[in-house]
Amino acid sequence: MKNSTHATDIQLIHLFQEGDNSALEVLVSRHKDKIFTSINMLVKDKYLAEDLFQDVFIKIIDTLRADRYNDVGKFLPWAIRIAHNLCVDHFRKVKRTPTITTGDERDIFDMISVTDGADKTMMQGECHERVRRLVDMLPDEQRETIILRHYADLSFKEIAELANCTINTALGRMRYGLLNMRKYLAEKQISL
Repeated sequence: MKNSTHATDIQLIHLFQEGDNSALEVLVSRHKDKIFTSINMLVKDKYLAEDLFQDVFIKIIDTLRADRYNDVGKFLPWAIRIAHNLCVDHFRKVKRTPTITTGDERDIFDMISVTDGADKTMMQGECHERVRRLVDMLPDEQRETIILRHYADLSFKEIAELANCTINTALGRMRYGLLNMRKYLAEKQISL
């Protein structure tokens, strides 16, 4: 299809189901970074994340080809849910369950501000790495909520559905996660 890069996710899904494999390529390239980042942040292992990322798209392709995808929700939250479930399945297999707790991410993430200049990219990278380390220090539920909210851009309603909890619980996890991150910043005297 010409200009498939401007098509909506739903249009791309229908095109793929009609046999246009390039539509799937557009869909994958559109969302791969958010999906991979959320997997990588959950499993904390790049190579395992790459394997799980491939498994996610195999499952997505199988579901689309079998015409079992419904158009009710958005593609990205659906794909993130598949990724999340595969991560949980992995941890169950190795007898480890990820515990992720979240808190008020906006404060910490909004602190990352760097002035323009030649060192901007390097400084931002260092700030993002410090934030990632802070996120890794959080309890699992808080960490998961922050990752899904900040890195995957999911709404609290979508996070609640994924985590099988109420929206208030997801909001609480986010709040406590951010509070914990602020506490770690103060304790470790880390500057962003």
